[in-house]
Amino acid sequence: MRKQFGMPEGEKLVNYYSCSYWKGRVPRQGWLYLTVNHLCFYSFLLGKEVSLVVQWVDITRLEKNATLLFPESIRVDTRDQELFFSMFLNIGETFKLMEQLANLAMRQLLDSEGFLEDKALPRPIRPHRNISALKRDLDARAKNECYRATFRLPRDERLDGHTSCTLWTPFNKLHIPGQMFISNNYICFASKEEDACHLIIPLREVTIVEKADSSSVLPSPLSISTKSKMTFLFANLKDRDFLVQRISDFLQKTPSKQPGSIGSRKASVVDPSTESSPAPQEVSEQPASPASPLSSRQSFCVQEVPTASQGLLKLFQKNSPMEDLGAKGAKEKMKEESWHIHFFEYGRGVCMYRTAKTRALVLKGIPESLRGELWLLFSGAWNEMVTHPGYYAELVEKSTGKYSLATEEIERDLHRSMPEHPAFQNELGIAALRRVLTAYAFRNPTIGYCQAMNIVTSVLLLYGSEEEAFWLLVALCERMLPDYYNTRVVGALVDQGIFEELTRDFLPQLSEKMQDLGVISSISLSWFLTLFLSVMPFESAVVIVDCFFYEGIKVILQVALAVLDANMEQLLGCSDEGEAMTMLGRYLDNVVNKQSVSPPIPHLHALLTSGDDPPAEVDIFELLKVSYEKFSSLRAEDIEQMRFKQRLKVIQSLEDTAKRSVVRAIPVDIGFSIEELEDLYMVFKAKHLASQYWGCSRTMAGRRDPSLPYLEQYRIDASQFRELFASLTPWACGSHTPVLAGRMFRLLDKNKDSLINFKEFVTGMSGMYHGDLTEKLKVLYKLHLPPALSPEEAESALEAAHYFTEDSSSEASPLASDLDLFLPWEAQEALPQEEQEGSGSEERGEGKGTSSPDYRHYLRMWAKEKEAQKETIKDLPKMNQEQFIELCKTLYNMFSEDPMEQDLYHAIATVASLLLRIGEVGKKFSARTGRKPRDCATEEDEPPAPEPHQDAARELQPPAAGDPQAKAGGDTHLGKAPQETQVVVEGGSGEGQGSPSQLLSDDETKDDMSMSSYSVVSTGSLQCEDLADDTVLVGGEACSPTARIGGTVDTDWCISFEQILASILTESVLVNFFEKRMDVGLKIKDQKKVERQFSTASDHEQPGVSG
Repeated sequence: MRKQFGMPEGEKLVNYYSCSYWKGRVPRQGWLYLTVNHLCFYSFLLGKEVSLVVQWVDITRLEKNATLLFPESIRVDTRDQELFFSMFLNIGETFKLMEQLANLAMRQLLDSEGFLEDKALPRPIRPHRNISALKRDLDARAKNECYRATFRLPRDERLDGHTSCTLWTPFNKLHIPGQMFISNNYICFASKEEDACHLIIPLREVTIVEKADSSSVLPSPLSISTKSKMTFLFANLKDRDFLVQRISDFLQKTPSKQPGSIGSRKASVVDPSTESSPAPQEVSEQPASPASPLSSRQSFCVQEVPTASQGLLKLFQKNSPMEDLGAKGAKEKMKEESWHIHFFEYGRGVCMYRTAKTRALVLKGIPESLRGELWLLFSGAWNEMVTHPGYYAELVEKSTGKYSLATEEIERDLHRSMPEHPAFQNELGIAALRRVLTAYAFRNPTIGYCQAMNIVTSVLLLYGSEEEAFWLLVALCERMLPDYYNTRVVGALVDQGIFEELTRDFLPQLSEKMQDLGVISSISLSWFLTLFLSVMPFESAVVIVDCFFYEGIKVILQVALAVLDANMEQLLGCSDEGEAMTMLGRYLDNVVNKQSVSPPIPHLHALLTSGDDPPAEVDIFELLKVSYEKFSSLRAEDIEQMRFKQRLKVIQSLEDTAKRSVVRAIPVDIGFSIEELEDLYMVFKAKHLASQYWGCSRTMAGRRDPSLPYLEQYRIDASQFRELFASLTPWACGSHTPVLAGRMFRLLDKNKDSLINFKEFVTGMSGMYHGDLTEKLKVLYKLHLPPALSPEEAESALEAAHYFTEDSSSEASPLASDLDLFLPWEAQEALPQEEQEGSGSEERGEGKGTSSPDYRHYLRMWAKEKEAQKETIKDLPKMNQEQFIELCKTLYNMFSEDPMEQDLYHAIATVASLLLRIGEVGKKFSARTGRKPRDCATEEDEPPAPEPHQDAARELQPPAAGDPQAKAGGDTHLGKAPQETQVVVEGGSGEGQGSPSQLLSDDETKDDMSMSSYSVVSTGSLQCEDLADDTVLVGGEACSPTARIGGTVDTDWCISFEQILASILTESVLVNFFEKRMDVGLKIKDQKKVERQFSTASDHEQPGVSG
C-alpha cells in the first residue's frame, strides 16, 4: 500500500475493502484502503488506472445514502470534489470505520494536544503484522467511548469486555435480560429494553463476589455484594469462571479507600478484595452515596471556607418550615417522600437501580433537599470526587494568587453571575465562585474559562459544596457537553447544527422561515451554553437542569423544539430577527415553576422585556411533558451520529474562517493573489499537520494551540520548510536546493525559535516570485550573508560572520539591525549617547522608564524601525570573497535546468570574473593607501573612532558632489587620494553592527553610493579596465577585512550589492532569467500531488521544482 500510494513509513493501514468508485456514471471496481490519515482507492481495469488519495482532515462531508443512481453508497465530499463508493460487502462496518478515522482527524484540527495524547491508541506499541490490529484498537476506542457515555464514567475508564446475562430485579421480581460490562473500576449492566434497568457497581464498593449454585431455573448465577448492604444477582453467564477471574484481577488492583466488610467468607466464594490497604475513614460512613453526612467529606475541601460544607442555597434561604408554605410545602414534602420510597425499593447512591420510574420522578422535579445529591449521581461526578480525595483543595492552593488571561476574565464576570440571587450579592458566594472557576481553569488550561461557565457554576454552587460544584463542572465541560466551553464553542455550534436539522425534520413549515430570519444561530448558543439558565426564570430552568443531568443533551434539544412549536404561529408572522427574538424571549420569561418552594428570584430579562401585556404563563412541567410527548423519538445514539456529521461541517467552516483571516493578515504588497495565498495556506497547513502524524520528534511544530491568533496556529520547522521550498521555489538548484532552503529559513526566522509562520513563509516565497530584477537579486544576495549563511556551510563562514559582527556582541543579524546601520545622518551624532542611556535605564530595571524623554526616544526608535523596513540597496552590507564564491556556486546550480543553460553559464562566468577583478583592484588600492596597519589596531582604537569619522564625513561631502564630473576624466585616482585615504581609514575602523563607527561609515558610504552606482551603470559600454577603474573607490570604501591567519580565502576582498547588480545588468540573458514571470499555481498543483500521493517519491518532485 505504501509503495502504491507513495506513503511514508509512518503511515499505518487500518483495513481495506473491495468496492466500486463511481467515476461519472461508470463504476470502477477496485480496493479502498483506509489508513490512519488517508482514504485511498486504487483500480486497474481494462488498461485504465484510477488512483485516489484524500486526507481525512480535508473531508467536509461523510454520509451513507441510497439513491437510484448510487445504490447504498458512501458519499465522501472534500472542498473541491464529491466521491461515491458503493458495492461493499459490509457497508455498515466500512462506514463505521470511516467515521472513526474522520472523527480522529477532526479532533486533530480541533485540539492537537488531545489528539497527541490519543494518538497512541491507533498506534500499538508492538508492531502488528495483522492488518486488522489497528482496526481492533479503533473498535475498542469506539466501544470505550460508548461505554463511558452510557454510564457517565470518568474519561480514563477502559472497557475490558462485555457479556450477555440476566439481572434479578427485586423491585418487580423479574430476571431482566441485558449486557454486563466490566472495566478496570466498574461493573455495569444495561437492559436490552432501553428504560428497563441500568446499574453501576464501582469495584471500590464491592465486598463479596460469590459463585452461587447453578440450577435449571438459575443457570450460572453470580452474586455481588456491596458495602451499602446491597446484593446483585446475575445469571445466565456464558463463561462464569473466566468472568470471576477478571473481576478478581481488577479487585486486586483496586485501591481500597475504605475498609469494607470483608470478614465472612465461604469456601465457594471468590472474593479477591482481600487486599488490605487501609485508608482514612473519611468516606466509609456511606461511600456509595452523596447523601452521607456532609461533614464526612469536609476533609477533601478547603477547611477554612464556610461554603465547603454545604450549598449556598441552605446558607441564604430562610429556613421556614414546610407547613408554613401551604400547598407548595405539601407538594415538596410529597416529592421528598416519593424519592425516599424509591430509594428504599431501588437503592440509594451509586448502586441504585435506574429505571423508567427514576426518569418519571426526575421529570416531576427533584426536591430542593436532594437536588445536589442526585445531580452528583446522575452526572457521574460523584465517582470522580470519591476517587480523587483532596484534588480540589490542592488545585485551589496551587491556583490561588496565580494570574492568567482566564483569571482576568473570571474576575470580570464574577459579579455578572446571577446578580439577582442573594447568594451572589456578597463576598461569600463570589469568593466560592472565584475559587471553583479558577481551579477548573488551572485543571484544564485548554478550556480555561469561557463565558457562560460562570452562570452554570453559580447554580451548581447553590446546591452543592465547592468541591461538588467543581466536579459537576468537570462532568459538564469534559463529558456531558464536549467542546462547548472552548475558545471557539465548537460543541455548541455542533449542537446548533443538530437543532437546525431537527427543526427541518420535526417542524418543516417553520424551518425555512427560521433560516430566513437567521434566528436559530442566535437562540441556540444562549439556550444551550447556559442550559436555559440565562433565558428562563431560575426556578424553572433548574428543573430542565435536573432532566439534563439524567438524560443529557437530548432534553435541551427537546425543550428547544417544544418552545419553537409552541410559538409557531407568531414566528411565522415575524418580519425580522429582532422581532422573533423578542417574542421568544418574552415567552421564556413567563415559563414558571408553580411548585417551587424557594422565594421567587426576579429575572432581570423578564423585568426588561415584560411590556404592557405579558403573555400567558407557561408551566415548566407542562412544557417538559409536551417536549417528551412530541419529540421523545430522539435517541442518544442518533444524536451522536448527527454530532459527527455536524462536527465535520463546523470544524471545516472554522478552518475556512481561519484561512480567510490569515490571508487578510498578509500585506497587500506581497504580490500573490487571494486565490494563490489560499492555496499556499492549504499546502502550508498540510505540511504542519503531517508533522503531527508522521514526525514524532517534531513536538514544537506539531503542537498547535487553538487559543493563539490564527496566524500563529500553524508553523513549520526547518526540515518541513526544506520540503516545501524544494517543490515551490522558482530557483531550482538541484542538489544545492536544500542548502538554499536552509539559508532562506534562517533568514525568515526572525525570532530564532526554529519555527516560521505562514506570513514569514509567504514573505520568502514572494521575494522569489515577485518584484523586479533588483528585488530578486536582493533576496539572493541576503541568502549569502549571515544569518542566512551558517557556519557549517563553508569552511570559513565563522570568520565571515565575524566580518559582519565585529565589535558588536549583542547583534547577530545584519538584517535585523537595519535600524542601527542605516539611520539618517542627522540622528547619528546624538543616537549613541541616547542608546547608552536607554540601555542603562533598562539594565537598572527601567527605573526612569516613565519619564517623557524616554517615551520620545522609544517613539523615535519605533519610527526609525518602520522606516528601516523600506530597505534600499544602499543598506545592504558588503560581501566578502567567501560569501561571493557561495553566491556564484548557487547561480551555477540555478541555471543547470534552464533551456538557455549554456548562455547563462557564459554570462555568469563573465560577470563573476569581472567582479573578482573589481574586488582585487579594490584590495590593492586599500593596501596601497596603508589600510593594513590601521586594521590591526581596530579594536584598540575603537573608542575614539567617532571623532575622526565625523571630520572625514564633513571633508568628504564637497568632493562627493563633484565626483561625477571628476569621473568623466577617466583615471583620476591619484588626484582624489587625500579624501580616499580618509574614507579608507574610516572604513577600516571596523564594520561591526551597531558600533558608532559602523553607523558613520555606512552613512558615509551611502553619500558616495549614489555617485558610484551612477558611474558604473553609465559606463556599461566601457572596457572592463575602465569599469574596474571606476569602481575602485566603491570597492575601497566598504572594505573592512578581519585579520585571519592561515586562511585560503582572501578576507581583504569585498564587493557591494550595487556592483553585483551593475555587472549583471550588462548581461541581457541574466536580466531575462530574473525578470521572467513564474506561475506559483502550477507549483502548488505539483506540490499537492507530491503531498497527497507521492509523499516520499523524489522522482515526482523534479518536475515540480524545475524552473
